[in-house]
Amino acid sequence: MARKIRRSAPQAQTAHPTPGGVGRPPRGRRRGRVKAQLITDFTVQLSTLSEAGIPIVKALTILEGQTRPGPFKHVLQDLVEDVSGGTPLSEAMAKHEGVFDDLYASMVRAGEAGGVLDRILQRLATFREKAAEIRSNIRGALIYPTVILIVAIGVMSAVIVWVIPRFKEIFTSFSVELPPVTQLLLDISDFTIDYWYIAFGLPLALVFLHGASMRRGGGYRYAVHSLQLKLPVVGVVIRNSLVATFSRTFGTLIQAGVPHLDGLAIVRDATGNVVLREGLESVRRTVREGEGLARPMGAIGLFDDLVVNMVDVGEETGELDRMLLRVADAYEVQVDRRIDALFKLLEPMLLVVIAAVVGFIVVALFMPLMAIMSQLGSM
Repeated sequence: MARKIRRSAPQAQTAHPTPGGVGRPPRGRRRGRVKAQLITDFTVQLSTLSEAGIPIVKALTILEGQTRPGPFKHVLQDLVEDVSGGTPLSEAMAKHEGVFDDLYASMVRAGEAGGVLDRILQRLATFREKAAEIRSNIRGALIYPTVILIVAIGVMSAVIVWVIPRFKEIFTSFSVELPPVTQLLLDISDFTIDYWYIAFGLPLALVFLHGASMRRGGGYRYAVHSLQLKLPVVGVVIRNSLVATFSRTFGTLIQAGVPHLDGLAIVRDATGNVVLREGLESVRRTVREGEGLARPMGAIGLFDDLVVNMVDVGEETGELDRMLLRVADAYEVQVDRRIDALFKLLEPMLLVVIAAVVGFIVVALFMPLMAIMSQLGSM
């Protein structure tokens, strides 16, 4: 293992080779998306090695050696190189913002300052594993209704484009008088075929425009996030999820020794919900003026009385981190239950909607067919 550590020095000399030189590629060329699970696994393993008393450079070298070739291996090579040269681990990680976010780097920095890096890495590993578990549960719950919806849209599109025109030819050949519901169905089919670029392109364009507007931010993004929080059933799930994420993240930061103002800034920048982000900025401004957390948290309207009271008790007893983590545990259980109930309700609702559309098509097509059969029977 010592040989691997000694090799890090030559790598530093070849980090930026001249054209035709030998060495690994310069940092600017080694870009690529790193999966969140890779970072979580790395955190767990680094925590285990650090807890066992292995020096951080040696631990990084071990993990770099067992990582498969790819963007993350290059990141670990950079970490080994920087830390071997005397750079603190937190500063080395901060150079890779796309891999290690502000939350990660700040917790590592706090662990280095307090001499408890192994404990901080363990808490960070637990935090990332819990967050990954929540994301996995949500994705798993989304798979079935998403597949049903995609298949239903595909089948309905095929019926409208290819099946209904064949029935129209039959109806025309018998000169049968069409009921209004049948005429409506045929008009929908004609419009879809004649203006396919509108029928199929407009929804895609709206989705693209929505995504671009959300990425751009501003008033549109704030309005969408505000609307999401006000939805009857989904809004409660989103709100509880935001509260759980805030409580676990902020509680973990405080537990790591990060000051309250810095922790609020990190959580503010890490959240994707604009409404919560502006609320946390308001809380941070109030706390900076010398007030506690509980009252401004209650004033922004995103945290219910239970959360505010537990934060108040935590501040009075000096156990704010423990109180926040208890809030996170409680709300994560609520989110899991509500998501499970929501998707159990969503699945039959989708089936009912699909059955209604299919019933509409069947009735619209078979009413003229019954008239045609009556004509043939009277001949």
